[in-house]
Amino acid sequence: MPLRFVVPEDLAGSRVDAGLATLMESSRAQVAVLIAEGNVSCNGRPVSKSLKLPAGAVLDVVVPERRDPLEIVEEIVDDLLILLDDDEFVVIDKPVGVAAHPSPGWVGPTVVGGLAGLGYRISTSGAPERAGIVHRLDVGTSGVMVVAKTERAYTALKRAFKERTVDKVYHAVVQGLPDPLAGTIDAPIGRHPGHDWRFAVIEDGRDSITHYEVLEAFGKASLVEVHLETGRTHQIRVHFSALRHPCAGDLTYGADPRLAANLGLTRQWLHARELSFDHPRTGERVTVSSGYPQDLQYALDVLESGNA
Repeated sequence: MPLRFVVPEDLAGSRVDAGLATLMESSRAQVAVLIAEGNVSCNGRPVSKSLKLPAGAVLDVVVPERRDPLEIVEEIVDDLLILLDDDEFVVIDKPVGVAAHPSPGWVGPTVVGGLAGLGYRISTSGAPERAGIVHRLDVGTSGVMVVAKTERAYTALKRAFKERTVDKVYHAVVQGLPDPLAGTIDAPIGRHPGHDWRFAVIEDGRDSITHYEVLEAFGKASLVEVHLETGRTHQIRVHFSALRHPCAGDLTYGADPRLAANLGLTRQWLHARELSFDHPRTGERVTVSSGYPQDLQYALDVLESGNA
């Protein structure tokens, strides 16, 4: 049954999203979603959020049942490959389009859900929706990622990432040719002052250090190897964008859409190539690498052919 409200005199003239938020004791953002989905009507007619409410109007609201955005859903995730299966941890090859763990606003597949679908039982340390997750890769970034199975592994690996004893090697195709051909980008990163969903080099950001070396130059773009000293969100993408050499295909950070189209890219050319860390139990060094997925290899082949 829908919820029904009669607009009182003191809310007359207010916008429906603001007035209904008051009546429902909810946020305007939540009400805006209900309106956008067509779940709100006024006197029997669907409304837009800019509607001005008349006194005495009848508002009917359908509140659909929604899955908890933090619920871990067991699922089979295509192309989620196991690179190394150890008693303490599992190392995976994360496909593009897969998030590390559930979060509000994300409805796609996750590493945690994919491992559960394969029958893995991982560490329960940390927040329930992030069980076993000791580091993350962006949804649009593929490659090698380690997940803790045991509490010992979770504690040891979290400490290793915090103390920067983990070696993280990425490969990226960036536009143009960086000068010098090898170097270090030391520039603080924080949220973009004008766009909450982007990051940028800003004066009061968190310290961020990226080491790089050009492996191959193709004219329009270059293949670079990147070693991360820190692990900020979007760090590689932001740093190379700040150098005016954004990752090919990364339209969020200023990449040329024409080059992206020529290379067949629908995301940034960025891949977590290798991960090295001390084994949580034995202390021996573990190194795991990942090959390029099909879309990135195709783009690289186009560049090597000179047809970009």
